Amino acid sequence: MFGIAYRMMGTATDAEEILQDAWLRWRATDQDSVRDPDAYLARVVTNLSIKQLTSARARRETYVGEWLPEPVLSGRAEFDELGPLDVVAERESVSFALLLVLERLTPAERAAYVLKEAFGYSHREVAELIGTTEVNARQLASRAAKRIAAEPRRDQPVDRAGWRELVDRFIAAARLGEIEELEKLLAGDVVSRADGGGKVIAARNALVGKERVARYLVGVIERFGGGIEAGLAEANGRPALVAFGPDGVHAVCFIEFGAEGITDLRLVMNPDKLTFAARQLSRIDGLPDLSW
Repeated sequence: MFGIAYRMMGTATDAEEILQDAWLRWRATDQDSVRDPDAYLARVVTNLSIKQLTSARARRETYVGEWLPEPVLSGRAEFDELGPLDVVAERESVSFALLLVLERLTPAERAAYVLKEAFGYSHREVAELIGTTEVNARQLASRAAKRIAAEPRRDQPVDRAGWRELVDRFIAAARLGEIEELEKLLAGDVVSRADGGGKVIAARNALVGKERVARYLVGVIERFGGGIEAGLAEANGRPALVAFGPDGVHAVCFIEFGAEGITDLRLVMNPDKLTFAARQLSRIDGLPDLSW
C-alpha cells in the first residue's frame, strides 16, 4: 500500500500519512464484512491519495525553489517499501523522471495510470478502486499514457558498470575542485536541479551548461565541508549518490548520463525530504555494499 501512495504523491512523508489514515479507517470498519481486504485497502489508499494530491499541489505551487520527489532507498530486502523492482517497468514506475512527469497529470489520470501500469490492475478493477465506470477508467489511463509518452525524456537505461566508473571520476573531480576535469564528464546541455526547500542553500532554478553546473557542484561540495562522505546506493530503483555524515544524510543525487556524458543531475537536499531515507539507513550499518 505504501507503493501505491508513494507513486501517487511522490513523497514518503505523504505516503506514510495516508497509510496511517487508511489504517484508522480499517480499524473502524466491520472487517468481517469485507470480502477482499487488499482491494478494500487499495481503494481507501487510492482515494485518500487523490484527495490529498489536490491540496499537495497547491502547496507545491508556492514551494521555495525546485520541487523534487522524496528519495526512497531500494535494492535490499530491508528496503522493500516500494514493492518488487525486479524488472525495468517496475523500476521505471518509481524513477524521478517518471514521478516528475506524473505531476503534470490530473489526480484521477495519475491514479488510473499508476494502478494499471505499476500494479497491473485491469480497467474494470481500476474503475472499482477509484469509483468510476470501466469506460472512464480506460480513457483516464489512455490519456495519461499518451501525455507521458509525449513528454521529452533524457534519462537512459542504466549501464551500472559504466555509471559507477563515471560517478567515481565525478566524485574525485568535484572533491578536488577540478572544474575542467568535471566539465569533461558533463554533456554540453547538462541540467542540474536542486531541491533545498528553502531549508538549505540550493539553486532555486535549474542550471544549464557545463561551466555553470560544474562550478555550482564544486561550491556545493565546499559548503558541505569536512566530515561528509559520498557513497553509492540504490534509490527509487536506480543508482544514486548519497552524501552523509555523523549527523545523517545531507543529500541524495540522481545522475543520468548519455552518449556525451552526464545529462541530468537531481539533488535532493531539503532535510525534510531526507528523513525517510535516513531512517532506512539506520536499519543497517552504514551505506549498502553495492554488488555493482
